Amino acid sequence: MSPVETQSDAGGPAAAPSLVAPPVPPSRLGLAVLLLLGALAFFTLMDAAAKHLGNSYHPAQLIWARFAINLAIVGLMYRGNFLPLFRTRQPGLQLARGVMQVITITLFFIALQTIGLAEADALFDINPVLIALGAALFLGERIGPRRAVAIAISFVGAMVILRPGMGAMELGAVFAFASAFSYAAGNLLTRAVRSDSIATSVIWSAAVGTVMASAVLPFVWKEVAFADMPYFLAIGVLGTIGQFLVIRAFSLTEASILAPFGYFSLLFSGFWGWLFFGQLPDRWTVAGALVIVGAGIYVWYRERKST
Repeated sequence: MSPVETQSDAGGPAAAPSLVAPPVPPSRLGLAVLLLLGALAFFTLMDAAAKHLGNSYHPAQLIWARFAINLAIVGLMYRGNFLPLFRTRQPGLQLARGVMQVITITLFFIALQTIGLAEADALFDINPVLIALGAALFLGERIGPRRAVAIAISFVGAMVILRPGMGAMELGAVFAFASAFSYAAGNLLTRAVRSDSIATSVIWSAAVGTVMASAVLPFVWKEVAFADMPYFLAIGVLGTIGQFLVIRAFSLTEASILAPFGYFSLLFSGFWGWLFFGQLPDRWTVAGALVIVGAGIYVWYRERKST
């Protein structure tokens, strides 16, 4: 799972196409793809660490580690300009963004307690078409009949994985599915705060997440075993590295070009799930994932063609 920002360095959305943008040099595109793949590898590895710890610790404790370590690293990076960068003209929207990110990670980490990495990631990967739908409903973007069909098909893929009414639907799968909705909401809010810099959005995300998790932490705290400390550290460090890698990737080329490569997270999550937990996705998960990926790539194709 990889809730990330898609803003440009100037504060605008990296997804916004430029009609006069020059072609992306192959070297820059190749580097951007490699950076994105690296980010996905780190994010899914973070999810694997969270799944490992989820059997022994409350999700709120894991979420606190994710954001508190993120905030510490960001604080060190921007130590000379932290407070100026924290200032925003849209504090309400930034707060809402941070809350949506916390909700997304909370739902996903809870899902990982009962279902496999690949299954959770497959359900989460419905988010691109949800973002397209949300942009049409709330931002006034045109969706068109073809994209509407793609969105409907992606829901069919999710239902194939969830299999409601067949006695196979697990609560964890519902949480993973719900996390895609909160992530889509957070992404739409990111577009709404595009006048802020990337640094401002990153700082607000880390700060809001840390404050919210810290409020719950005293009620769920469990002493961390020495052997588990590296996993807690990994959750924060891997998430932070992944976040900066993906920001750098989107700064090198258009988000719409990189969009289909995001589905490589399914391969990474499947690999980590097999390597660390001996879990392989069943045929229903594979079939549903293929439907979701196909619908998402179609939406990407239509967006590229329309530009």
